[in-house]
Amino acid sequence: MTIEHNTQAPSDWVRRWGHLVPDRPGGARVLDLACGSGRHSRWLMRQGHQVTAVDRDAQALAGLAELAPWVRTLRADLENGPWPLAGREFEAVVVTNYLWRPLWPDILASLAPGGLLIHETFAHGNASVGRPSRPDFLLQPGELLRACAELRVVAYEDGFLTHPERYVQRIAAVRESGAAEPAVTTGDKAVAPPRHALHGAG
Repeated sequence: MTIEHNTQAPSDWVRRWGHLVPDRPGGARVLDLACGSGRHSRWLMRQGHQVTAVDRDAQALAGLAELAPWVRTLRADLENGPWPLAGREFEAVVVTNYLWRPLWPDILASLAPGGLLIHETFAHGNASVGRPSRPDFLLQPGELLRACAELRVVAYEDGFLTHPERYVQRIAAVRESGAAEPAVTTGDKAVAPPRHALHGAG
């Protein structure tokens, strides 16, 4: 189930952590899953990335046709059909206001080494303020952390937002491409692990 709030503006969470999308000549490959009207596809394209926008709504995808070749669209029923991106990897995967738990293995498998996952959707408690209200579409406490256990979590939040009122859970996590601990080279000089810069940090 996908629900869009403020469909023109990209999510603050996506904008906050989008700087962690790896640099790649010609633009990083980014998957905008359950993209809806494409607010994040448009923003990601403006950052210089190559976007694959996936949704089951043909009309919504048609609105992105003018952005080719930077944005490529793919119509797919993610909940009733096979995973449409088998064997493909992306430097970043963005998912907002969408939850379909059987997709988690495919989402994680599509994340390239060094790649970034940004996921934000409704959480337990949202039934008290509106839709979605079914537990099937609401993350349980700590669920995103458990789902991303194999990734390095850079940022995580679980709480309440206003305008509109909603309970959300959101994460930014990286599939690290090397060893977790820094190696030591000759001369006892430590090699630093990847630096995942924190937004606004001094």
